Amino acid sequence: MRERFDGIVGSRWLVPVGLPLLVLVSLFLRSRQLHAGFWIDEGISVGIAHEHWTSIPHLLRQDGSPPLYYMLLGIWVRLFGDSEAATHTLSLVFGLACVPLAYFATRAVFGRTAALAATVIAALDPFLTYYAQETRMYELEALLSLVVAWSYVEGILRGKRAWTPVFVVATVLLAYSHNWGLFLCVGLAAATLAFARDRLRLFAIVAGGVAVLYAPWLPTLLSQARHTGAPWSTRPSVHDLFLSAGTVIGGDAAYVALVLVGGAALGALVVHQRTQERREIAALLTVIGVTVVVAFIASQISPAWTARYFAVIFGPVVLVAGQALARARGLGLATLIALVFVYGGYSVKNDKENARGITAGTRPYLKTGDLIISTHPEQVPVLRYYLGPGYRWATTLGRMPDPLIFDWRDAVSRLKAAKEQPTIDELLRTVPRGGTFVVFEPVFRDYRAWRAQWTKLVWRKASDWSWLLEHDPRLQLVAHIRSDEIALKKNYFKPLQAFVYRRKR
Repeated sequence: MRERFDGIVGSRWLVPVGLPLLVLVSLFLRSRQLHAGFWIDEGISVGIAHEHWTSIPHLLRQDGSPPLYYMLLGIWVRLFGDSEAATHTLSLVFGLACVPLAYFATRAVFGRTAALAATVIAALDPFLTYYAQETRMYELEALLSLVVAWSYVEGILRGKRAWTPVFVVATVLLAYSHNWGLFLCVGLAAATLAFARDRLRLFAIVAGGVAVLYAPWLPTLLSQARHTGAPWSTRPSVHDLFLSAGTVIGGDAAYVALVLVGGAALGALVVHQRTQERREIAALLTVIGVTVVVAFIASQISPAWTARYFAVIFGPVVLVAGQALARARGLGLATLIALVFVYGGYSVKNDKENARGITAGTRPYLKTGDLIISTHPEQVPVLRYYLGPGYRWATTLGRMPDPLIFDWRDAVSRLKAAKEQPTIDELLRTVPRGGTFVVFEPVFRDYRAWRAQWTKLVWRKASDWSWLLEHDPRLQLVAHIRSDEIALKKNYFKPLQAFVYRRKR
């Protein structure tokens, strides 16, 4: 088997035939749920993309994210529309681009055998399969992370100065895609200090270039750090520290298998004293480890930990995984085959949220100018997407003048300060006698999803509102809408229900 595998790797048909074939397989796996309904975050993405293009960076003071993805999405929706399939396709394009990039990057760094293993991982990886069908920035991050890892090895570890502009630009773009790109920068600095001290001057010049290009965003970042953060997140545990990064490579089972097989293979590398290769692998592992540890420490101070954010380390993880499998030889080949079967059995389900179904059920009760209230405040952008313009919007925080974007600034303190009955009274004054309004409420099925500071507060406020509205003598319940998906007990992450009320007096 090993000889046959070596023959395949050495074949001149590998790239022109094998690479397009893997891209096609990836396309098949990653396009089966392009029409899946949006969930909260995707509604926020599309809402921001619809704002005036030049105003997006300033508006993101309310959100907590950098602007690159939203600005690209803003251009995309103006060219191709804002349907689920159209906006998911942008993510799909980034995900498909990871496949050939993984091959060329790994071949340049570690050779053809490692490149083949890395490409198979990139083509089938469930992490990329999932987020290729979501209107968020994680596929873009994975793509840029590959460029960063490749250009770091070539430009810094190997001292090829022609690569340093690529490294600078890719690193800046990654930081402008997600704030965790800054944690990766710390990992790159630590790896250089540990394994490339002879290139510290070159790295300092590169770091200066990155700092200059990122400096315009720094005031917004500091404002976001003070006022937005991620109050919906919880502090990670030690278990999360060791296993969460494995999500980018296919989950716990695949991660553990690669760690065990790769550890043995890379341990043998140390014995054989391959100095340059050993340094490059050690540097990439340091980048991964330091990025994760810095993210862990930062999330202990201000919780902002979720597995999807690890897209920033996808590049170095895939490069190291490819070489680990190549170095493990027969065992590595067997592990790769096992991963193919594990990855091949993964499929994305249309179960992120039922906003599309629940809004379809409420539309017959609505007319232009009606009031719509969401007791889960950040749901408004996705509800606005499905219901369209022409309505007045509010949350448990009060009136919401721009339903395209949720204002996360000091959201916890604002929601704590919002008094339930006075807010309800103020909103009811805008509803004429005999008029109707709709209230969207969460279905509190899986209480583990409501443990964070923000979500626990939303849970309490929504429950209070539900009781007050139900017992308000001024109101009559017209309809309780639970979509077919809820009736069938589909396992949505945070499902919704709706109540239609009429004001009697």
